[in-house]
Amino acid sequence: MDNLIKASYFLTVVLFVMGLKRMSSPATARSGIIWAGVAMGIAVVTTMFWPGLNNIGLMLVAIFSGVAIAVYSGRKVAMTDMPQMVAIYNGMGGGSAAGIAVIELIKGDVHSSGLIALSVVGGLIGSIAFSGSMIAFAKLQGLIKGRPITFGGQKVLNLIILVLAVVTGISLVTGGPGYAGTLTFFGLALTFGILMTLPIGGADMPVVISLFNALTGMAVGFEGFALGNEAMIVAGTVVGAAGTLLTQMMAKAMNRSIANVLFGSFGKEVEEAGASGIQGALKPIESEDAAIMMGYAAKVIIVPGYGMAVAQAQHKLRELADLLQEKNVIVKYAIHPVAGRMPGHMNVLLAEAGVPYESLYDLEEINAEFTSADVAVVIGANDVVNPRARTEKSSPIYGMPILNVDQAKNVIVIKRGQGTGFAGIENELFYRDQTRMLYGDAQAVLGELIQQVKQI
Repeated sequence: MDNLIKASYFLTVVLFVMGLKRMSSPATARSGIIWAGVAMGIAVVTTMFWPGLNNIGLMLVAIFSGVAIAVYSGRKVAMTDMPQMVAIYNGMGGGSAAGIAVIELIKGDVHSSGLIALSVVGGLIGSIAFSGSMIAFAKLQGLIKGRPITFGGQKVLNLIILVLAVVTGISLVTGGPGYAGTLTFFGLALTFGILMTLPIGGADMPVVISLFNALTGMAVGFEGFALGNEAMIVAGTVVGAAGTLLTQMMAKAMNRSIANVLFGSFGKEVEEAGASGIQGALKPIESEDAAIMMGYAAKVIIVPGYGMAVAQAQHKLRELADLLQEKNVIVKYAIHPVAGRMPGHMNVLLAEAGVPYESLYDLEEINAEFTSADVAVVIGANDVVNPRARTEKSSPIYGMPILNVDQAKNVIVIKRGQGTGFAGIENELFYRDQTRMLYGDAQAVLGELIQQVKQI
């Protein structure tokens, strides 16, 4: 039986790695997810035959309950709410790893100091990922305000709680785990996760979600080592490594260090930045004039943002692009790495609408083409097209790579109103001479543009 379990775990590992590899391409991503799901299914079934396993009935109840909730939520949750869903799933993974550590330490199933240390480290990381992810979910869902929640002496308090958690964890390793010490340790770790996430602004949530994803993977990996479970080790390591790389890429795309994201109180800087130094006025345009401008253009570059996602306007956008292409207009989509509220958000939305992947271009590929674009259409994007990131050293987004929309001959901005974007920074692009503002809900505005383009 032991050899069969190990062989099944080996198959699980192979499927995990192959599934992850297939996820690297849009053409094979769907099958990659299925392969990884099959791997997880094999791992769960195999674990049921683990020697000395108890409470199988309760585990089956938990598994089927979780599957039912996941299937329902996966079908019902809107694409715009996927960041919140991902945050919860990340948190649940970290919470599960922490829960395993709690049980193992209280029951005393891990005996050597090395295994206890692995359980403690995994429990610390998993607890932080769990409570921090819950705060990230609450911010994205609007249950608590997205701006940083700060107070005097907050960083000092956070440091004290972290040090106490580490010291308590060390005492569990050196003095042996006990009931009171274990609960104190996890209470401090959970508290630190909450306090660490509260001062992080909503604009940084994509990076934070990715970071907690990495922490969850690391926690699962550590607990896998403590339990001697090969499937947990590989799955956790793969998730931890992928999450770490993605976090670094996201931070680079914002030209900020991970430390600045975690401890910089970005939203507080934004509130102090205001709209100082911006000259000019917002210039509205009617849908008829905007349609004529696009219909007679040689090249149109579309820049989607979270506003498009909120309006669920991706299908209308695809229809408009198809009409323009029928009139021999070259249409390309410019995708910023941090557009939306999670990595790949815009790509998934546009793929859902049937936009060919070949029409999507990332920042490095498309930026040189804006100078030859007759029209750049910005739909619900803000901070990723703000020229102040290049020129205004006092701006909180200074140095962040942006899409060069301001270099297009004409710019049409589809926007609900005159408010600032998710980060709360006034956009200099909107006041430029070649920019016109087309106000309204993105789906309704695109519907009007479609009708106007058909009449050209």
